[in-house]
Amino acid sequence: MKKTLIAALVAVLVLASFVSCSKKEETAESKTYIIASDCTWPPMEFINSDKEMVGYDIDFINAVAKEAGIDIEIRNTAWDGIFASLANGESDAVISSVTITEERKKTMDFSLPYINAGQVLIVPSSSSAKTLADLTGKEVGAQIGTTGAIEIDNSAAELKTYDELGFAIEDLANGRIEGVVADTPIAADYVLQNDTYKGKLMIVGDSFTDEFYGIAVKKGNTELLDLINQGINAVQDKGIDKELEDKWLR
Repeated sequence: MKKTLIAALVAVLVLASFVSCSKKEETAESKTYIIASDCTWPPMEFINSDKEMVGYDIDFINAVAKEAGIDIEIRNTAWDGIFASLANGESDAVISSVTITEERKKTMDFSLPYINAGQVLIVPSSSSAKTLADLTGKEVGAQIGTTGAIEIDNSAAELKTYDELGFAIEDLANGRIEGVVADTPIAADYVLQNDTYKGKLMIVGDSFTDEFYGIAVKKGNTELLDLINQGINAVQDKGIDKELEDKWLR
């Protein structure tokens, strides 16, 4: 009787352990990671005429997720709250033309860099300015919280910040400010691809910073970071990133 009882207890424990492990495996396999992106930065991330999130970053993170074997959901998140969403767990990662900086590394972890995008100066086509130094004392715009805003703030120009870069570009085109500083891909899209501003604005000089975009995750989330890096390595090894550059940045 005792042997029978012991055997029955062992069987129950084994079954419970199996069920527990199965639930853990099921949870891990079925997890959908929330990716935040401020879709106001063409050609990197924006909303098209069909109300879809598109752009280099959108295609890139989808390719990374596919190569890493994970499920993701991309959520359009305003820039002024995008890092807070990461810190409080509303999102698992951020891909939104985020430059890797030492200051940001203090509060979040970054993936391998996936694109180099330095800051450039945009001015009206009629302007004689070639560098930020030529705009000393003049108002120059940038999106709030960006490295472009930091560069202006560290110069002799007067910084004017905007919630969205598009508002800064609009003010520049209408003569309300003297210049705009932005990441190279975004600047190229506004100046070279946008019919509204083509011919009215120009990029002057070369990029004056060497900056790399990275995918941000919550500090200490090494599990997701490893998966993302695995996906990035695969995307780069297969040349998928170059295909996306030809599609969105050329």
